Amino acid sequence: MRFNIKVFAYVLVLSAVLAFGIVGSYVIGSSGGFNQPISNPLDALYFTVITLATIGYGDVYPVTPIAKIFVIILVVVGLGTFVSAITAFSGEFVNRRIERISGRISSFERRALNKHMVLIGDGPTNLYIANKLSEIGERFIMIVKAADSLDRLKKYGYLAFQADLASDGDMKEMNLDKAKAVVIDVADSSTSVYALVSVKELAVNAEIIVVAPNKDAEHHLKIVAGNRAVVINPSTIAGNFINDRLFKG
Repeated sequence: MRFNIKVFAYVLVLSAVLAFGIVGSYVIGSSGGFNQPISNPLDALYFTVITLATIGYGDVYPVTPIAKIFVIILVVVGLGTFVSAITAFSGEFVNRRIERISGRISSFERRALNKHMVLIGDGPTNLYIANKLSEIGERFIMIVKAADSLDRLKKYGYLAFQADLASDGDMKEMNLDKAKAVVIDVADSSTSVYALVSVKELAVNAEIIVVAPNKDAEHHLKIVAGNRAVVINPSTIAGNFINDRLFKG
């Protein structure tokens, strides 16, 4: 909301100031109000911008009383607006860059998340899924706790963010309520449980799958999951497959 309201308001006000400057300088300049004619909109825009930016090259300046009054009004009314608008735009850009570098999700990215896959953790299952999703062009994000994991995922080209996996506040930023599926694949069993608790509360419309790191974690995760999530243990699946393959019959 901060970006939509504040920056949009500055765009409207700045546009009005520029329009006032362009029209005024064109009308007055074409009638001899300046030391040289301003005979086209481009010259009018040029004079308005350098005036508001306080550059003042001196190539165009007012010579009549009405032109001088117009320039005074333009500077007094428009200078503060112009500087504030530029500051707001640049500040928003810097904030987004900081958010990207730090692994935090920006407001723009958050609004774009809808019907997306969410991969929590960078375990082998999620890395495999991420690779497959990238191949087919499916939209997904990855959420990890550690900075080194974040750096590695970004080197792969994945849209990844850093968050406290047990924090409802951090997880809410990922628009889990709009996700179509969530896969939790975290090596630490306690973190898996906490993440599942948050996801169950937030991802109300998503299919939830949890990868259990071990047998004990599988037991605890199934208790927490109830009938809301599917818990799988790759070790158990692999063991059963090998057992059936080697000892069938």
